[in-house]
Amino acid sequence: MTQSTFDEKTVVREYFNATGFDRWQRIYGDGEVNKVQANIRTGHQKTIDNVLEWFAEDENIADITVCDAGCGVGSLSIPLAKMGAKVYASDISEKMATEADVRAKAALADELSAEKMPEFEAKDLESIEGSYHTVVCLDVLIHYPQAQADSMIKHLSSLATDRIMISFAPKTCFYATLKKVGDFFPGPSKATRAYLHRESDVVKALEANGWQIGRRSLNKAPFYFSRLLEATRTGHSTEG
Repeated sequence: MTQSTFDEKTVVREYFNATGFDRWQRIYGDGEVNKVQANIRTGHQKTIDNVLEWFAEDENIADITVCDAGCGVGSLSIPLAKMGAKVYASDISEKMATEADVRAKAALADELSAEKMPEFEAKDLESIEGSYHTVVCLDVLIHYPQAQADSMIKHLSSLATDRIMISFAPKTCFYATLKKVGDFFPGPSKATRAYLHRESDVVKALEANGWQIGRRSLNKAPFYFSRLLEATRTGHSTEG
């Protein structure tokens, strides 16, 4: 790991264990937020709903294991476990992972057995271990430059047997302009860098690791833009 990579991860970890946690756990909740945060909440939920719609098409969801890499407060992990998938989730922030576990127990304890409850752990993306039918990584690459994103995609690929779903802020002239004028991300207290990624670069990284791009969507709201890609192994369907 290079010094710059270490520093980038350290900044992200410290931010989401401090002021970032307070900000984003509100955005990912249902309490009162400002207009910009409300728009981001709406946009992020569109991405979550999009992923859940794709999973709903899997006929064998109860047999599918999922790694939710960069799970935040469990916005995807909790409904996915409720649908029947076995979910392992992690986040670089211990406070985020702990909050996700608290929310999961409050939402699912009366519905799921202990064996079916999602598992949460504080761990950076490249330290995740195991083998999963599907790996999902939503809105994480925004915190890292392309070279590091390539490394992350390579590691995620080593964890997934059948499918990857990944979202990122797309780099286009329009979105880049919004970012430059400060309209893309919420407020001056955001302490991490915001990286946009060319779709062609993300696709190239996925294809280099044996993936074939399938479904694509663009989820957006004011102050939120996220390209979602689904990729499968050659010769594999989206069903396990």
